[in-house]
Amino acid sequence: MKRSSPWRKLAEAEDAVNRAVAATRVGRYFKLEARKSSFTKELRAGAATFLTMAYIISVNAAILTDSGGPCTVSDCTPVVVGNSTAVPGPECTVGSNPGYEQCLGRTKSDLIVATAVAAMAGSFAMGALANLPLGLAPGMGANAYFAYNMVGFHGSGSIPYGTALAGVMVEGIVFFILSAVGLRSRLARMIPRNIRLATAVGIGLFLAFTGLQAHQGVGLVGASPSTLVTLTACSETDPATGACLGGSMRSPTFWLGAVGFLITATCLARDVKGGMIYGIVFVTVVSWIRGTAVTVFPDTAAGNAGFDYFKKVVDFHTITTTAGRLSFGGLRHGNALLAVFTLLYVDVLATTGTMYSMAEYGGFTDGAGGGFDGEYRAFLVDAGSTVLSAALGSTTVTTYVESTAGIREGGRTGVTAITVAACFLASLFFGPVLTSVPPWAVGPSLVLVGAMMMRVAKDIEWADMKEAIPAFVTMALMPLTFSIANGIIAGLGVYIALHCYDWARIAYLKASKVLDERRNQVAASSAGEASGITATTATAAAADEIPDEFGQGIILCLEKEMGTGSG
Repeated sequence: MKRSSPWRKLAEAEDAVNRAVAATRVGRYFKLEARKSSFTKELRAGAATFLTMAYIISVNAAILTDSGGPCTVSDCTPVVVGNSTAVPGPECTVGSNPGYEQCLGRTKSDLIVATAVAAMAGSFAMGALANLPLGLAPGMGANAYFAYNMVGFHGSGSIPYGTALAGVMVEGIVFFILSAVGLRSRLARMIPRNIRLATAVGIGLFLAFTGLQAHQGVGLVGASPSTLVTLTACSETDPATGACLGGSMRSPTFWLGAVGFLITATCLARDVKGGMIYGIVFVTVVSWIRGTAVTVFPDTAAGNAGFDYFKKVVDFHTITTTAGRLSFGGLRHGNALLAVFTLLYVDVLATTGTMYSMAEYGGFTDGAGGGFDGEYRAFLVDAGSTVLSAALGSTTVTTYVESTAGIREGGRTGVTAITVAACFLASLFFGPVLTSVPPWAVGPSLVLVGAMMMRVAKDIEWADMKEAIPAFVTMALMPLTFSIANGIIAGLGVYIALHCYDWARIAYLKASKVLDERRNQVAASSAGEASGITATTATAAAADEIPDEFGQGIILCLEKEMGTGSG
């Protein structure tokens, strides 16, 4: 009993704190008692949510850094040729040019701060304004589309970084307006359900494929001149072709990443809270050891500079290169407008769908109309957070499914989301640590996020080929063309083509029904007029055979009854 006494006192103190907070204006505002929650329970829920989504800080920054950010050829170190220096060409952005690598390092530091600030602001607003236990951060899927489809690897795409950021901001503004006028949920319902489900599956496959590649993953798959892709995991690669030098499956970093994959997968399988981050932490810590084959700090100029920055551990970094890099002029081009539409489409589907599912999971829905408490403000918050994120240099902000971890812990109010925001605020002071997370630590999490997104595939109507074929085209083309936009456009196109006959037939039947009704109305009206004239004539003839004093009265009565008379 003595051993349990301290725990009893701790529990009593916790109950006292919970009762005190619930009785304050803050407790009443957040409806702690009404939602059968408590202050300390909300704090634990917020910590659980943050642990499950903290990976996004390094993962989002790493993915967006692959776009090159604001780095260009002008940042490359001049090439020494004999006794003179030459201006490097575009090839310097795909090699190991020291100047370009340093620019990428600055960009990654900026994007870590941008990710944390966007997540902090979005989560705080969600808790304070909408009073919902939902964590927000730049979304997976949209960031990959931004980095690899819009801007392209190290700026190799058709849209410059500044123009792409402007597109994200425009999409956020449009999304905010749609939310403000109430069109957001209606637009989400207009998209065929099976296409919506297939889009989530396709994005999952896209993320998994990204995590298996070398630049942003474990390097298990790579290019092949004969089969397009093949098994790699090379210890060395040809910088020009990407082909293995010395055989495949010999990369030490791949095997370390595979161990991290198994750690994270085991944690997820056993429902360990924060399981997504444990594999990343293990692989990252091992990769920090210098002098090994898996170190992220090799004995090079870039490696030494990275290690010097890493040793600071605590450092508040100020954004210097990515914030405010908006260029709206390029949005006039068709490919930029298509990208904005794609981002808006994904936002309407993913963000709105996730928020509804989280509200359903937490028991916030009203049951009748499918809405939930705080819905309108929640929609405004995540749309507004996207505008802020674009201004900082990052991508669209969305509600995270990892919020279920906090809801599972008992989080029912906005205090959970505010706790998540406080944790993201603390992460701003550990930039040197977060920038040193290697891609082979991040890749396994991308694969597992893709695996988790596969769960909705079972809800697709595979027995109906008119629904199954467009869904399959949508999910297959996203990874195979390495474009989320291509999958969406192809899926919708096939869906329309397969349903054109049905829609035309329905339209024809409706038009025929309307015409038949009009024809029947005209025929009935003509028949009524003809019967009225006949009845009046017959009545007059009959009146001639009866006395005059009764004739006029009978005629007037009959005419009035049939509506053919004047009075």
